[in-house]
Amino acid sequence: MNPVLLLIAHGSRDPRHAATVEELAVQVRTLRPDLEIATAYLDHCAPRVAQVAGRLAGRPAVAVPLLLNRAFHAKHDIPTALRAAGCALPVADVLGPSPLLLDALDRRLTDAGLDVRDAAVRARTGVVLAAAGSSDPAADAATRALADEWRRTRGWAGVEVAYASAGGPQVPDALAALRAHGAARTAVARYLLAPGLLPDRIATAATEAAADLLTPVLGAAPELAQLLLQRYDAASATTARLAA
Repeated sequence: MNPVLLLIAHGSRDPRHAATVEELAVQVRTLRPDLEIATAYLDHCAPRVAQVAGRLAGRPAVAVPLLLNRAFHAKHDIPTALRAAGCALPVADVLGPSPLLLDALDRRLTDAGLDVRDAAVRARTGVVLAAAGSSDPAADAATRALADEWRRTRGWAGVEVAYASAGGPQVPDALAALRAHGAARTAVARYLLAPGLLPDRIATAATEAAADLLTPVLGAAPELAQLLLQRYDAASATTARLAA
């Protein structure tokens, strides 16, 4: 039997968050109908990690974090929650970095009305990669590396990073930088997994700073479902090798 995929999300008081996570779980089930998938949350939403871990006691499972970067939640919160539940599960890598994330960002720009396939359109467009933000320097570096790769591989007029929280540039600063470097059109790409307070904050800032386009959050993009399965498969294979 395949190990259970335990999808661990952060959780939010905003009901749209859990709805998006469950929609993504449905996408994963569609891609892998033979795989049992359980969902748990670190905070705010039910079921919590301890509840689900109790139901999985004695069964092989792999925890897959629904997180973009390896920051505090990945390094501390998830391992702590699993230990508190007495659950020594292997934990897969976080989602980033991956080319599939760039494909998902492209998809959301298309959803917002940009012709991403047109090289001339890309060359005139500056994009703000608007993330939640983190006080972890490694997570910040990973977001900036993704922005650089997105600019290099897609040929945007520029890609600037902005944050909804923590330190660093804000959306208006990033838009101003893109315009100063000659971008004829600007788009704000919300690099967040689900709706909630921070995505709404980014949307307000983008509107107030007169961005031409604003994307939806990544949400249940098909690329994210594929990426979750990639992370699950890699962790499962590693666990099987170690057990052999």
